[in-house]
Amino acid sequence: MAGHLDGRFSVKLSSYLELKRRELLAEPELAPAALRAIERQYLFDPREDERRQGEVRRHYEAEIRPIFEGRPLQGIERLYRRSLIVEPTMLCAAHCRWCIRGQYEPFHLPDSEFERIARWVGTAAENRDIREVLITGGDPLTGVKRLRLLVEALFRHAPQVALIRVGTRVPLQAPRLVDERLSELLRDFSERMEIGLHVNHPAELFSEVVEACARIRATGVRVYNQSVLLRGLNDDIETLSELGEALRRLHIEMHYLFHAVPLRGMRHHRTSVARGLDLVRQLTSSGSVSGRAKPIFTLLTDVGKVTPYEGTILERRGQNVLLQSYYSMKDRLSFSPAWRLPSSAQVDEHGHLQVWYEDAPDDTTLASPG
Repeated sequence: MAGHLDGRFSVKLSSYLELKRRELLAEPELAPAALRAIERQYLFDPREDERRQGEVRRHYEAEIRPIFEGRPLQGIERLYRRSLIVEPTMLCAAHCRWCIRGQYEPFHLPDSEFERIARWVGTAAENRDIREVLITGGDPLTGVKRLRLLVEALFRHAPQVALIRVGTRVPLQAPRLVDERLSELLRDFSERMEIGLHVNHPAELFSEVVEACARIRATGVRVYNQSVLLRGLNDDIETLSELGEALRRLHIEMHYLFHAVPLRGMRHHRTSVARGLDLVRQLTSSGSVSGRAKPIFTLLTDVGKVTPYEGTILERRGQNVLLQSYYSMKDRLSFSPAWRLPSSAQVDEHGHLQVWYEDAPDDTTLASPG
């Protein structure tokens, strides 16, 4: 479970990743990229002790605690009208240093809460527009029996939910957990479920990982990938191109390429926004990969995901950029009445949210408009 030792995000490697690392250390010259992919993503770096103003414990404050049947619900986040996040656990097979939820306070919902969450999703007036639920955490695939209980409860009590997505790194961190019990669950709901992976480097696709992904695909569920742009790991066009093509061969859709958020102690993982934009321009406009292997570059801000198309970046003040979104304040309050405007955000003359986002230094800088 994600935890803190002396204020630090604790290190945790799965037995599978420990074994892979030992094998790679024995002959580091054979696969240096694979060794780097493990060590940069999972091992403590002394630079994590360098804390800076503006860094945060979590990517945005989206947690809600609705009162239902006389008691508050836990493990729920919401920023969007049509989708909801449910986090049954903060347990993971390994701790990714850059994880947007890694530094949350640990919790593990009791099984009895799943029915109550599902009844709330299906009956509360503010949830009438919800069409999909993302189950994440933590990693839901660390407990398949619990995942089945939650999925069945949601489909039983919340008929408006058409799709359940499950966010996971288990196929990369503990591929043996992709077993027959999980396959049976996915087959049972294959038309109504998706699996979202986080593969950040093609070197993570060891043979065992590829086989685990194939077992998931064989159940008929759709599989997509979200990557995080990480300095010194995948912030070059060759790696991103290879990753896109490798996933395409596995029939896994490239979805988002996330800019790494300003989590406390993790600045050394971040590129600048300008670097991310430059890489995506190269990736999407060079013919280096086919169209369906091109990700959408996206920033996780305090008001939600913002894709920096032309006109999105309004202003720069030092290391902060002002972003224009088209999230409506009125709309947000209609489905989340307790939501409060973050100090980093403001409402424009049309009622849309603008938000300040902390950039990271890089060799290139983002020019201010005008």
